[in-house]
Amino acid sequence: MKKISLLFSLFLMISCNSQGKRPLIGKTEYQQKLNAEYKDASKSPLKRKDLKNFKGLDFFPVDSSFIVTAKLIKTENAPTFEMATTTSRKPLYKEYGILNFTLKGQKFQLTIYQSQDDLTDEKYKNYLFLPFTDDTSGEESYGGGRYMDVMTTDISTENTIVLNFNNTYNPYCAYNDKYSCPLTPRKNHLDIEIKAGVKIFKKH
Repeated sequence: MKKISLLFSLFLMISCNSQGKRPLIGKTEYQQKLNAEYKDASKSPLKRKDLKNFKGLDFFPVDSSFIVTAKLIKTENAPTFEMATTTSRKPLYKEYGILNFTLKGQKFQLTIYQSQDDLTDEKYKNYLFLPFTDDTSGEESYGGGRYMDVMTTDISTENTIVLNFNNTYNPYCAYNDKYSCPLTPRKNHLDIEIKAGVKIFKKH
């Protein structure tokens, strides 16, 4: 009898815990964090009707072959320029450097940027901006391209850095046209399908 009572108590505890705290949606910690942010009405870029029906972002399957080590060649004395956006806003950026890497047996190059506005923000001063398009853009992924956050603190003493295309995200404009988003420069197109990271968002 005591054994039955104990089992029943355990069942109640498990039931209460599972009801009180739902598991985070996502296959990786990155996906879970992103989904949690998009589900939070105070942080989410989603429109109200999309937020109401939100059950999690759609991702490509996690693929370790889309994690590469890139060699960074820093751009010396880069001029400040106004980056084009989806609106009339012109944020100031500098070219930080060129990333050279091999993916799926092919050699590629991407230009990485540094926001001049973020340099004065303690929270974002170490962030670098890596926008890109690829052969899935406009089909399986957002046509305007995707972004990857890279930290200056992650650059090794040999000027190498790990790029994880599984941890890429859409600009807020993919969800809500009220936002102003930097446009991916044409030179940052990858002539390959990057089937990793977040997919195109299907609006309701």
